[in-house]
Amino acid sequence: MRWIITNLLTLLSVAPLNSAAAEKSVTAHLPVSPMGTGALLETLVGLLLVILLIFALGWLFRRFGRLPAMGKGGINMLSGLSLRPRERVVLLQVGETRLLVGVAPGRVQTLHVFDDAGRPGNEVIPEEEAFSRRLKEELKEELKETAQ
Repeated sequence: MRWIITNLLTLLSVAPLNSAAAEKSVTAHLPVSPMGTGALLETLVGLLLVILLIFALGWLFRRFGRLPAMGKGGINMLSGLSLRPRERVVLLQVGETRLLVGVAPGRVQTLHVFDDAGRPGNEVIPEEEAFSRRLKEELKEELKETAQ
């Protein structure tokens, strides 16, 4: 009986030591504080990468222009000319009709309608041709027709 009591007392005295060791092993596996230097550095690097990606995509978008429209449609932009920083003149072709349109912030206005697209020599303007020269030719023709 004495042997049982001795063993029991030994187990009870060792049990708190084992539980303390178990608690130490559990606390050793807990994550590091989220405010630690490594976590803050990792967050900062991730944030900088995202900001760099946004600027790179903006540069690419500005460099290579907008993506082409999905559907061709019946409207073709033949040419355009910037008059001021926020104002443009655009020559459009809709079917056999050409439209000279002024575009400004909050406003689009038809400046002139050219109905003579079917006549010989009035084919669609190639992109390589200068817009200003073609615009002058069209305006001269219209002035001649109105003067007669």
